[in-house]
Amino acid sequence: MDSRIEIKAGNEHFKVRLDDFLFDKFNGLSKMYLREIVKNERCEVNGRAENIGYKLRPNDLIEIHIDTTRETAMRPENVPVDIVFEDEHLLVVNKPAGTLVHPTHRDKSGTLLNALAYHLNRGKIEADVSGIDTTAFIRAGLIHRLDKHTSGLMVVAKTARTHRILADHFKRKFVEKRYLALVNGVINDGEGTINAPIGRFAELKFWDIKADGKHAETRFWVRERRERSTLLELEPVTGRTNQLRIHCSSIGHPIVGDVDRGGPAHSRLCLHAWKLTFRHPNGGEPMTFERPIEFEDPD
Repeated sequence: MDSRIEIKAGNEHFKVRLDDFLFDKFNGLSKMYLREIVKNERCEVNGRAENIGYKLRPNDLIEIHIDTTRETAMRPENVPVDIVFEDEHLLVVNKPAGTLVHPTHRDKSGTLLNALAYHLNRGKIEADVSGIDTTAFIRAGLIHRLDKHTSGLMVVAKTARTHRILADHFKRKFVEKRYLALVNGVINDGEGTINAPIGRFAELKFWDIKADGKHAETRFWVRERRERSTLLELEPVTGRTNQLRIHCSSIGHPIVGDVDRGGPAHSRLCLHAWKLTFRHPNGGEPMTFERPIEFEDPD
């Protein structure tokens, strides 16, 4: 099935390449596939086909046609889901470590959204793809994400209206997220703030501390000191890619299980989103959900 989606470029997209813009908006799709769409003139800017290197201007209207059966359709799979809360507007789930949140070009099954599609008894969570927030279509109700190897709480919208409201709350930092992380070594300070810019090293396809990167800030509190490790509570003030893993590593205390950043080997990445606080999009009452976890020390 072919779906037509319209997006308007904002002031912040001035001189952004068309392919980079599309990849940011539809990061559940591969860049190769998005470039193929542009090359085959299935993407227009202000009514005319442009190449992938086109530099956007504010108020440009981008129209894209996506084959949902090829890339975005989710096959319902009967996989258990740890549902913490659910009503007609949203649900809160506890994602296990090692599970992808949504299908990708390479991994089209076994994800959290495949399981949710089965739970909700339909192929995708309701989303108004012609509305303002087109990412609702690709992410099927996701407002935020967790890395594959990170476990913990996530809120998922069941309607387009809920998605728009909660996405705005996340953007305006009305949502509080807290993580538990077991890090290598003993941290003496009881609490602190890590301020270090994060950027992508394109040649390495790797995110890390970078002088000209984007501002990134993480607050931490020591929950428990052990012989060779420390249990931290973390609050990401900003939301950069791999921020918590990068920031912990940057102060010499990589997360246990994060071998790529110097952490000791473990059966899992010891990072868990344990607490989530937000206001319900229908009524505004404050809601707090908690799912603590126990991490074992590495061998």
